[in-house]
Parts: sequence; C-alpha cells; structure tokens
Amino acid sequence: MTQEFDFSDIAPLDDSVFHSVMEKLVKEPGFLHAVKYAMPQEGIPSLIDELLKINNKYDFQHQVMFPFLEMLAKTTTSGISLGGIKHLNPSMNYTFITNHRDIVLDASFLNLAFLRRDIPTSEVAIGDNLLIFDWIKDLVRLNKSFIVKRNTGLREGLMAAKKLSAYIHYCLLEKHESVWIAQREGRAKDSSDHTQESLVKMLAIGGEGTFMQRLKEINLMPVAISYEYDPNDYLKAKEFLLRRRHPDFKKSQRDDLFSMETGLLQFKGKVHFQLTPRINTKLDQIGNFKDNNTAAKYVVKIIDQAIHRSYMIFRINYIAFDLLHNTDRFEAYYTPERKKEVIEYFNSQLDKVDVENITAEEREYMMQMMLTMYANPLKNKLRTILGGLE
Repeated sequence: MTQEFDFSDIAPLDDSVFHSVMEKLVKEPGFLHAVKYAMPQEGIPSLIDELLKINNKYDFQHQVMFPFLEMLAKTTTSGISLGGIKHLNPSMNYTFITNHRDIVLDASFLNLAFLRRDIPTSEVAIGDNLLIFDWIKDLVRLNKSFIVKRNTGLREGLMAAKKLSAYIHYCLLEKHESVWIAQREGRAKDSSDHTQESLVKMLAIGGEGTFMQRLKEINLMPVAISYEYDPNDYLKAKEFLLRRRHPDFKKSQRDDLFSMETGLLQFKGKVHFQLTPRINTKLDQIGNFKDNNTAAKYVVKIIDQAIHRSYMIFRINYIAFDLLHNTDRFEAYYTPERKKEVIEYFNSQLDKVDVENITAEEREYMMQMMLTMYANPLKNKLRTILGGLE
C-alpha cells in the first residue's frame, strides 16, 4: 500500500535538505522572535552558528533539542519521570498513543525521557492546524515530525487518512521508526481523556490482513501522561466561560499561539510518563469482529483503560476531587495547609482570566470547571480499577 503514496509533503524532511532548510529557518524573524523567549539575546548568534553546523535530524535532536528540553524541564517542572521501561523491547518499534495534555510538550518530553536513556526517539504526529507559519512547519519537520492534515473536505479527508495510515505503517515496518500520536484531535479541556474511534479506524486503514491484524503490526502502546499542574488551566476555564456565554465561540490563531507559549514556558510541577504493555495480546484475545465499528469501540476501551489506570495521581487531584464533591474521602493524602495552598492556587489562576464583567456566579462556574479538570484523572482511574472492561 505504501508504494501508491508520495509522503514527501507530510514526512519529516530528508537529511539531504536539512542544511538548506536550516539556513532559511535561522533568517526567519518569527523563528528568531521565538528563540528570544527561550534564551538571552547575547546567546542567539552562537546558537545560529551551532545550528548551521548540523546536517541531520539525529544531531539536531541530540546536540540542540536535548539540551534545550533539559533546560525547559529544569526551569518549568519539578522533574520528569518515566515508568514501564520494561515494556520496551529494543528490537521493536511502537506506536506510542497517549492522552493529550500539552500542545507541544507531550511528545517532546517523552522523547526527552527517551534521550536520557539512549532510547531512540519517535517520529511525532502534529496537526497542520498548529503550523500557523511556514517556519514552524519547517522546524517541526527538521525535528522528526510528520504532518496530520485536518479541516479538509470529505473526499480529501478520506485520502489524507489513507495516506497518514500508510505512512505510520511505513514508519514502523520499513523505516523502523517508532511513532507518537495523541489519542484524540485536540486536548480534552476537562482532562477526561478518551480515544477517538476515528483515530483507531484511521490506524487500521494501512497494512495487511484483518482490522485487528493491521493494528497489531504497528504495536500500539498506550502511554499515560500526568502533569501535576496544567499551566493552561485558567485558559481552559476562560474558554468554558466564553462558550457558555456564546455557544458558537471559537478560539483564534492568537489564542492557540498563546496556549502553546503558556504550556511551553510556565510551571508544570511533576511530569510523569507511564508506558504500558502493547495491546497486541489483548487484540488476540478478543479475536475479529465482522463490524469494524464494533471492533474500534473495543480497541478504544482497551487503550483508554490502559491510560486511565496508569495515571500518576498528585495531591492536587485528591484535593480537587474532595472540593468538587464536598467530601473528605481523600483527606489522608493531604494536610489542611496543603488544601489551603491549592485553593489559593486555583483562585490565583482564575484571577488571570481576562474577560469583562465576570459575575460571582460565573466565577464559581469557572472554579467548578477548574476542579473538574484536576479531579477527572482520579475519577477515571478509580472507575477503571473498580469497573473493569465492560
């Protein structure tokens, strides 16, 4: 199937053009403006010199992105941890499918965790809706990202899905590269993470054999991502309020850029990635379905439950649950002082919401949505552990 597609418009840029694209990139005003956020002005010329000495994606990730991400981790987190390494077989490649917390850093920090352990990084799926400028598209493709085309017509969308699926299968089976993809398009605003059936169906278009056989050949490995703090929590609360006021509200490109910047540069607390076993064994156990829709629903449950049961739960999650439900169910996990600090944190975040004429009732609504965001990972973990696969 891969032979019928030309992947050149969506695949990471080939190393043969790396230097010429980089030469163009370092002259882009937008790129230089973005770099100023991450480092002192006086350091930019030496960075450009270093970038122009690099000729391939491997060296770019190891010599530039690795130290940059380490700096970002040091300044914006309380540490990044990785669990479940025992589930990785060095002789295999995987499709890492994760919940989606941060627009930029979910895949980047996972790759940082791999770089620290000399584990090969994955190619990263990124939606073209985020590639607002040409220089951003060039940058991510120099960094082993491939493009997911969105907002197309029905016919174009079907062809794009076939091509994307074929590329992912090509990556694992012929390029011998692992792949990262989020379980859904866009982040779950309320942090209740659920895999889209359409994503599973897309992944099963490429490859050979039955629906389940095509999924098995790309070694789906669910990965649970847990952030202690979400820097965008107040922006999500703001969006909930604006949608409540105006049901047709849509974010602008400027909103998306600010969300990306906030998630990138603001404090996230502890960040944990938990690898879980690839789901091939479970796919073998359930066999084949005549109806692919039913098959996709079952695969979604397998992925969701693997992610939900593997969350790292922080004190803020326990406190948010108890505040949301007016209970003391989890008071053993925190002190009254810590509860007070968390309430102060929530209020300080809501103070940042720049919407005019917020009423007391609307403020309470945003607080409820903020508590829901932080309580939902705990709720889903409890539901999965206690409920089992239906």
